[in-house]
Amino acid sequence: MLRRSFLLSGATAVLPDQDRIRIGFLGVGHSHTAAKLSVVRGSSQWELVGVWDASPRLQAMIQKAGYPLAARETLLHDPTVQVIAVGSDVKSHFTLAWMALEAGKHVHLEKPPACRRGELEKLIDAARRRKLLLQMGYMWRYHPGVNAALDAARKGWLGEIFLVRGTINTIGAPEQRAEWAQFPGGQMFELGCHLIDPMVRLMGKPVQITPFLRSHGPQGDKLADNNVAVFEWKKALGVITSSTLQPGAGPHRSFEIFGLTGAAVLKPIEPPVLTLDLQKPAGGFRAGSHQMQLPSFQRYVADFEDLARCVRSGQPLAVTPEEELLVQEALLRASGMWA
Repeated sequence: MLRRSFLLSGATAVLPDQDRIRIGFLGVGHSHTAAKLSVVRGSSQWELVGVWDASPRLQAMIQKAGYPLAARETLLHDPTVQVIAVGSDVKSHFTLAWMALEAGKHVHLEKPPACRRGELEKLIDAARRRKLLLQMGYMWRYHPGVNAALDAARKGWLGEIFLVRGTINTIGAPEQRAEWAQFPGGQMFELGCHLIDPMVRLMGKPVQITPFLRSHGPQGDKLADNNVAVFEWKKALGVITSSTLQPGAGPHRSFEIFGLTGAAVLKPIEPPVLTLDLQKPAGGFRAGSHQMQLPSFQRYVADFEDLARCVRSGQPLAVTPEEELLVQEALLRASGMWA
């Protein structure tokens, strides 16, 4: 699957180099990286300087897809490279992001950003000390449906929130299962993070998180492949489910916010279909059920557009470092990895 993604993404046309921000990639082993390379290569905002990976197999894929290879130290020490995207396997995220920040580069860091308690704090401290941007790679932060649902909740259209619920399932190839079996959180850590992110940014720090991490697949390996995490606030609950046992899981992915006077239900997440169910008029909508009109969505495009804007303007990213730390703690607790 990774090989096919690289070959497809390499077909994107390269645009003229005019006022572009120079960017390099460290690592390409993450499942999102091929698509991000394609987005960067096809953007008028970015100039792709080079791509590094320690794996000879992945180096060959990079070259075959038409991307320029570069040495890691070259990308880190080239003063014209302003941004490093870390797209490696998760165990290398902290080390490579630390190197990039210490080299004075803004960083786009794949998710999950770190796999141990305290690591993200160190990265955020390094970014603050050097006045650099550290952007996380959660793929739905710029999703129009997710953000419209959050906006409805924050503006009070739904009343007091009592439940947030999300489901994100998939089906994993053997090599993917082996990779994610390295982490106690398994698919909650790998996939559940995408829904823990908006839930915690909406609701704040939970008072308690209880994970149920189970291995129920017929493969007989150690991957936690059928998982539920329950989040508790003073007057609300959250439930995130994440499994790697469901073929054709995409249409069943969902994110739902329930309040005392309304609900926002996003299902499917891609392509986005958001329904507002209001008990009384709010936000220009009459009481009743409304399917919201949403713009088209392509993963990662808005992420890199916003990063480019902030690099140029010196403005901070929309998600604060404090929110990042809340999300990371919740993710590690929901994954049984807050030790």
